[in-house]
Amino acid sequence: MQLKIATPTAWLDCVLTNINPFLIDHAHAEKKASGMAMSMIAHYPDRTQLVKAMADLAVEELIHFKQMMKILHARELILTPDEKDPYVNQLRRCFRQGTEAYLLDRLLIAGIIEARGCERFGLVAAALPPGDLKVFYQMITKSEAKHHTLFTDLAEYYFEQHTVTSRLSELLELEADIVAQLPLRPCLH
Repeated sequence: MQLKIATPTAWLDCVLTNINPFLIDHAHAEKKASGMAMSMIAHYPDRTQLVKAMADLAVEELIHFKQMMKILHARELILTPDEKDPYVNQLRRCFRQGTEAYLLDRLLIAGIIEARGCERFGLVAAALPPGDLKVFYQMITKSEAKHHTLFTDLAEYYFEQHTVTSRLSELLELEADIVAQLPLRPCLH
């Protein structure tokens, strides 16, 4: 998946000068990703391909959350109360009504969120000095790259290719507009 707009370098500067709040936000993002996968299972139990993929994803994201908690504890940080994610909330407003349209949008938006996370984790990994945190972010970047293709593959399994391609293009344009207007915060999104 090709994002339509790159993350601004000012975002990376904000993260690097506020790494601890970023790490806390990242932990929350992993927790939410695991929960989202479980929610997909609960809402679509009859979609066996989706259930299998989401079960695997939920476990993987929960492992990432556990890894993030180890990083936080090593830095003597605690998980603060979760904050609403303006990026994700704006993307959710793009969901269309109707069972099939909603499922397609849910899959594609999840893929877009994962693609943006992959891009941003890659930026962080490249900018960090050598050490365990850099290695961790390199690993997370590779994992996220698989996640966004997982969602587009599922969309293509359940929907016609032209339908997926057309809607994905629309959603990527909307996501680019959202990213362009996001305030700089030491958060993943």
